Amino acid sequence: QVQLVESGGGLVQAGGSLRLSCAASGRTFSRYVMGWFRQAPGKEREFVAAISGSGSTTTYPDSVKGRFTISRDNPKNTVYLQMNSLKPEDTAVYYCAANNRITNDYADYDYWGQGTQVTVSS
Repeated sequence: QVQLVESGGGLVQAGGSLRLSCAASGRTFSRYVMGWFRQAPGKEREFVAAISGSGSTTTYPDSVKGRFTISRDNPKNTVYLQMNSLKPEDTAVYYCAANNRITNDYADYDYWGQGTQVTVSS
C-alpha cells in the first residue's frame, strides 16, 4: 500500500512557475514508478509526466515537454513536478500516482493522491 499526498498548487499568472510535491508513505517508494496526471473540468484525465523508480528514466507528452520536469528524492519519499512557462490551458487538478511500470495510461496506476488545484491566469 502507498498513500500519496500532493501539495504546492495555487494561482499563478501565465508565464510563471510552480513546483508540486507528492509525499508518499511506505518503505518501498523507490520500487514504484511515479506519475503526474491532470484533469480539467469536463475533460478526461491527462498524462503529464512519469519517472522510473531510480529516477533515470522520465517521459512527458509533447504538451508539457520542455516546460515541466519530474524528479524524485527517494530518501525523502517525494516526487516533484517543476512547472515553468505556465499557460492558462495548464489549469487543472494535478494528481500524483504510483505504478510498477512506466506508462502514460492512468488506468495502469494503482495508487492516487487526492489532487492539488493549479490555476493559471491569463
